[in-house]
Amino acid sequence: MLNQLTISELSAKLVGREVSAREAVQSCLDQIARVDGKIHAFISHDAADALAQADAADKLFSQNGGNETRPLLGMPIAVKDVLAVKNQPLNCGSKILGKFISPYDATAVEKLKAAGAIVFGRLNMDEFAMGSSTENSAFGVTRNPWDTTRIPGGSSGGSAAAVAADECIASLGSDTGGSIRQPAALCGVVGLKPTYGRVSRYGLVAFASSLDQIGPFARNVSDAATLLGVLSGLDLRDSTSVPQPVPNYTAALDGNIKGLKLGLPKEYMVGGLDAEVKAAVDAAVKKFQELGAEIVEISLPHTDYAVATYYIIATAEASANLARFDGIRYGARVEGNDPAELYSRTRGAGFGAEVKRRIILGTYVLSSGYYDAYYLRAQKVRTLIRNDFLKAFEKVDAIVTPTTPTAAFKIGEKSGDPLQMYLSDIFTISCNLAGICGISIPCGFTKNPRLPVGLQLLGKPFGEETLLKIAHAYEQSTGWHKEKPPLPAGA
Repeated sequence: MLNQLTISELSAKLVGREVSAREAVQSCLDQIARVDGKIHAFISHDAADALAQADAADKLFSQNGGNETRPLLGMPIAVKDVLAVKNQPLNCGSKILGKFISPYDATAVEKLKAAGAIVFGRLNMDEFAMGSSTENSAFGVTRNPWDTTRIPGGSSGGSAAAVAADECIASLGSDTGGSIRQPAALCGVVGLKPTYGRVSRYGLVAFASSLDQIGPFARNVSDAATLLGVLSGLDLRDSTSVPQPVPNYTAALDGNIKGLKLGLPKEYMVGGLDAEVKAAVDAAVKKFQELGAEIVEISLPHTDYAVATYYIIATAEASANLARFDGIRYGARVEGNDPAELYSRTRGAGFGAEVKRRIILGTYVLSSGYYDAYYLRAQKVRTLIRNDFLKAFEKVDAIVTPTTPTAAFKIGEKSGDPLQMYLSDIFTISCNLAGICGISIPCGFTKNPRLPVGLQLLGKPFGEETLLKIAHAYEQSTGWHKEKPPLPAGA
């Protein structure tokens, strides 16, 4: 089935004219019709528009023959509902944006289109990317394709579930504290969070501007490398975009990691780490040794402060960023007798409980008398956390950790306990605070029930080339990434 192919496999068939882009898109649309009633990865999709894009791609293939150089021509790729796509809805999983339609493309979407991708569909997410389970969406809960009683992770749960369920060839998500890597791990796919500044954030609705980063979900490391090559590069519309050269990421995937040093942080093997997850990660570490890598124990001493630091900085930035959603300029509006009442009624009705919780917390830590005690101190600790990583990278080429402390948990299991939910991201948060790159790749399964386990690799700032090389070498020596979930059928 075409919807199950990787980018490289489908590209070869398209270039050879064995199949058409229209057939590839139709295969994805048929799969959505078959399984998305149970999975609910998509908020919406425009089949007619996707097929029209496919016909345009087929025309280009016919004109150019085998000389087509666009790496994503004809690839059906879906996007998280936090990225602007011209003339498509942009809701961020929230009621407050109402029937808002984006008037422009995000830079990441522009780059996908320029590379020939067929950009279709809005993927479900935790409201304004605030959550770890995709239970906080105003459009309903997304379910894990491996077990529909369980969460797919978050906040990019729809993006991970759609790839795992073969509803698209690849997808885009955003990662503020693990929102690409955590759902990738729980759904058994590859998820890459680039270095802060590697991929433009223009057109990404901001949650926490100093932490957010756009990245790909894919079936294997090679596809993730292809997508990163397309997405990366300087964008003058994003003041945090960094003018770093973009390597040929796929050329680095040679399978040779002999002599590379991989750090194993003692602080990550903590209480609360599920025994089966630990066993899978331990087995992966042994595999790296068999491949010729050297394992070095390292210390990241300020790890214990990461969750508290993150939930001060992220909520403070969220309270500022979400002030623009006020019912005045765009989006849903609940009328009031005066502007203050209109503002409070609109935000009260438009935001969900988790978003309100984070806005209140963020406003508190920024308020007079608390700014120095919380926000300023958190920024200082953030610097210490980044320095921990930079010091570690003087000794090692990458760091190996679990992606998540457990496999996917039951829907509703942690929704009544926000602190337990926040701890789901304990291994992913530090990467965002430090601004480095990270990837999650499949590394095994729990036994009963059978659920995916993810391995996280963390790399130096702008060290994606080495990170992908290491991830690819492991992937090619195992078969975990080829496993498929027992998908439910019907709506």
